[in-house]
Amino acid sequence: MREHTEESFWMDSTPATSYPRLAGDAETDVVVVGGGIAGLSAAWELTAAGLRVAVVEADRIAAGVTGYTTAKLSALHTLIYSGLRKSHGTEQARLYARSQQQAVERVAAVVSELDIDCDLERVPAYTWAESPERLDSVRAEAEAAGEAGLAASFVTATGLPFPVAGAVRVEHQAQFHPRKYLLALAEEIVRRGGTIWERTRVTGLSDGEPCTVSTENGYTVTAEQVVVATHYPIFDRALLFARLEPRRELVVAAPIPAESDPGGVFLTPEDNTRSVRTAPYRDGQRLLIVTGEHFTPGAGDVAERWDRLAAWTRDRFGVEEITYRWATQDNTSTDQVPFVGKLHPGARNTYVATGFGGWGMSTGVMAGQLLAASIAGTAPEWAGLYDPRRLHPLREAVSMLKLGAGVAGHFIGDRLRPSHADGVDDVDPGTGAIVRVGGRQCAVYRDDSGTVHAVSARCTHLGCIVRFNDAETAWECPCHGSRFDIDGGVLQGPANQPLPREDVS
Repeated sequence: MREHTEESFWMDSTPATSYPRLAGDAETDVVVVGGGIAGLSAAWELTAAGLRVAVVEADRIAAGVTGYTTAKLSALHTLIYSGLRKSHGTEQARLYARSQQQAVERVAAVVSELDIDCDLERVPAYTWAESPERLDSVRAEAEAAGEAGLAASFVTATGLPFPVAGAVRVEHQAQFHPRKYLLALAEEIVRRGGTIWERTRVTGLSDGEPCTVSTENGYTVTAEQVVVATHYPIFDRALLFARLEPRRELVVAAPIPAESDPGGVFLTPEDNTRSVRTAPYRDGQRLLIVTGEHFTPGAGDVAERWDRLAAWTRDRFGVEEITYRWATQDNTSTDQVPFVGKLHPGARNTYVATGFGGWGMSTGVMAGQLLAASIAGTAPEWAGLYDPRRLHPLREAVSMLKLGAGVAGHFIGDRLRPSHADGVDDVDPGTGAIVRVGGRQCAVYRDDSGTVHAVSARCTHLGCIVRFNDAETAWECPCHGSRFDIDGGVLQGPANQPLPREDVS
């Protein structure tokens, strides 16, 4: 076993996929853009309904956000139900709980139906607090979650190896290996006549009858319906970018004895978020997986954040060595409810799934069910709750104004601020900086051998100035979360075009 693997456990413990690139124009019933859990779940449900489905993935399936999740499959989403009850009403909170719990049960049913070996374990879920000042909010959440229909209770004891002031406990939740599950699902989709194209980036969409999806290699796919499941929508026709806030979190993992397994999935909003779960590991051990330190992409100090998370893990669980570390990213909507449904108010045959708020496993599966049912004309009762066309000005005003002000501050302020380095020669090996060259802002990285990699500093999504992530060696957009490698290649959308190379010689 390698020490301190800079890769997620899910990616490291499963084989790479090798589905072909799109090599010519094609036609199908439904195109699903994006091969993460939402896209593959939608493709599975549509294929099971007898439709011809093609999944188009920019890189490799289940290797983006889904490949770097913590893979907790739960309907308990921190303190969501007390907030929903207050802002949306009791019935909407019930619909949220019903849809999310049904997604948990759907995974269990598919695992059984297809006999998938994906380490699925049924466990309780907890939201805990150590501070007495938070007890009222935890009690309120237990009450609201129970009222919403979940098997929820307030408890003061958990399996964690440290005391808590109180916690919400919800029964009948789960954890699993997302890659093992989704790779098996993908094989079954293809076996039933579906198609998966990898390394095929979508760059254009025409919503018509039929729809046309364009790719960067010049080929098109024609279909009656299109599902955009790219984590952050790569098409901005719904202006969802003004209602989505990107959030990045760090993950560390370490082996622990099986008898030290706390026996559940856990989360606290304290300490800038701490999430805990385990997974089966080698030699009868369990792998402890801890997530936290959430921040906006481009915020900096990532290495320090990782150190804090690792120190907390060692202190609370007595682990000796961190064997894995990785990072994950998600988007939260301005009213805390995901967007799943028609892409925009004028959409006829295009759909979207986004804004999962860090709960992509249950919400991705739910989105697949909702979208497949909507395309079949039998939308579930909770479709209105998740409809992307909804707009609640009173509920969302403060969040939208705050989000818009932050984006505007980056868009304007980052252009006016001095360069991070006076010149290319000031960029040390192994570091990156924004440098003005001939009046242009360039993102310059110097590798350990001294070679300079220079690209435009303007994000190709909406033009914000990127920032360097020193711990992950990547350029990140602080406005909408697009991420690029040192040569400008797109690592994460909504950008779907690379940063242009710059000559700084």
